[in-house]
Amino acid sequence: MSSELAISARGVGKVFDVARTQPRATTLGELLVEKMRHPFSRAERTVKFHALSDVSFDVKRGEVLGIVGRNGAGKSTLLKILSQITPPTTGEIDLHGRVGSLLEVGTGFHPELTGRENIYLNGAILGMTQREIRRRFDEIVAFAEVEQFLDTPVKRYSSGMYVRLAFAVAAHLEPEILVVDEVLAVGDMAFQKKCLGKMGDVARNEGRTILFVSHNVAAVRALCHRAILLDAGRKVLDGDVAEVLRAYLALDPCAPALLTWSAADAPQQAGFRYLSVSIVNSRGEPAATLAHDEAFSIHLAYELDRPLPGLRVGFLMQNHEGVEICGSNDVHSAAPESRVRGRYLSRCDFPAHVLNEGRFQLRFGADVPHGPVDILTPFCLEFTVEDHERHGESRRRLPGVLRPRLAWTLAPAP
Repeated sequence: MSSELAISARGVGKVFDVARTQPRATTLGELLVEKMRHPFSRAERTVKFHALSDVSFDVKRGEVLGIVGRNGAGKSTLLKILSQITPPTTGEIDLHGRVGSLLEVGTGFHPELTGRENIYLNGAILGMTQREIRRRFDEIVAFAEVEQFLDTPVKRYSSGMYVRLAFAVAAHLEPEILVVDEVLAVGDMAFQKKCLGKMGDVARNEGRTILFVSHNVAAVRALCHRAILLDAGRKVLDGDVAEVLRAYLALDPCAPALLTWSAADAPQQAGFRYLSVSIVNSRGEPAATLAHDEAFSIHLAYELDRPLPGLRVGFLMQNHEGVEICGSNDVHSAAPESRVRGRYLSRCDFPAHVLNEGRFQLRFGADVPHGPVDILTPFCLEFTVEDHERHGESRRRLPGVLRPRLAWTLAPAP
């Protein structure tokens, strides 16, 4: 393998045996027929599930590779193979350098040991000497912001504290290859930004290789030099980050203007169920295309089969490039105890002259803080904003995702 390569994967596949329960016979005749067809079968049979199929790629030293794909595409399985947590069923992987992994909360830490002890344990697993670990110890603790809990067993840490310490250890104990899964989403926004900055620094200044899996396309765009798109266990695209992200966002076409769920497929939990969501124009009609100079509303219809005090419903908006625009919920629309059993419509009104022309997507959420409801849908509704004030194609599109109408004044200079 070339000395310029940190990772070389060739024909990697992973097959799991999945138990599948067979329908049980309900009559004596059905039982006899089943036994004649499959005399040695059990109630459960195993089927082969191909989590990955013939995946090949190379990663250069110092490169930051983004891996994107829908849930179930095989991203986490690939990272576990690269981290040598599970072996591939087919193919082979050559790794040049120590691998530090941050795959899920709990990976790599012993819950009964303290934060301090786990730092030394992880360093030893990575092949570091105690002297090397001591040299980086203060940096790790400062980055993780867990000084006062350093001698507490990590099983008592919150998920955010756990992730902060796990990332700090993985980033500072100098593995040549750093593998990071969606686990960073557990941390708060400030810490996520701090982690992204650290990954950029270690790749740019220290020449380390990073594999980064995330559904946050803005983070992938900001951090990665190159990206791979996986779908149904296969590599679909490998190359320019912008091109790969466009293909990824196009995998799940959103409904235009109005999306209604059946009782079976609706996002629901603990007595809450979404009924429909829609984009409504200034005339009160569902509309997939809006004018820049008209007001519009986002409607969220839902049903409660029991009181849910403290319930919040809302949305997140991004543009077609995955840049997050805004989010909002209806927490101030009603008293916390006011939502009893029944059907409701929460409506968010946007004034005219806010969004620039372009295509936008929405995902929807519902939660009760520290309670039984915590729902977040995929991006599932799409609309387009057109700027009729441009007066034809002679005027260029103004930059940015927002285009507010701002107040200007003109007066003679003093």
